[in-house]
Amino acid sequence: QVQLVESGGGSVQAGGSLRLSCAASGVTYNINCMGWFRQAPGKEREGVAGITTRSGRTYYADSVKGRFTISQDNAKNTLYLEMNSLKPEDTAMYYCAADTSGGFFRPDYCYAPLLLRGYNYWGQGTQVTVSS
Repeated sequence: QVQLVESGGGSVQAGGSLRLSCAASGVTYNINCMGWFRQAPGKEREGVAGITTRSGRTYYADSVKGRFTISQDNAKNTLYLEMNSLKPEDTAMYYCAADTSGGFFRPDYCYAPLLLRGYNYWGQGTQVTVSS
C-alpha cells in the first residue's frame, strides 16, 4: 500500500508561481512512476506531468511544457511540481499519483505517464486557483 499526501496549493495571480509537494509513505520502494494530474470543475481529470522514479525521465502535457517542472527527492519520498507563469486556465484541483505495477521487471518505467490508467494510487488533491 502507498499513501500520498499533497500540499502547497493556494491562490495566486496570473504570472505567479507555486510549488506543489507530494509526500509518499508506505511501500514506496515498489513505485516505478509518479505523476501529477489536475481536474477543473466540470472537466475530466487530465495528466500534467510524470516521472520515472529511478532514472528521473520526465513527461509533460503540451499545455504545461516550459512552465511546469516535475522533480523528486527520493531520500525524502517526495514529489514536486514547480509551476511558473501560471494562467487562469491552470485553476484546478491537483492530484499526485503513483504506479506500482512495474514490479520486479520494470522498476523504472511509466507505461502511461499522462493517463489515469497509468497509476494505481492517488492522493486527495490540493487546490490551485489562479486569478487574472
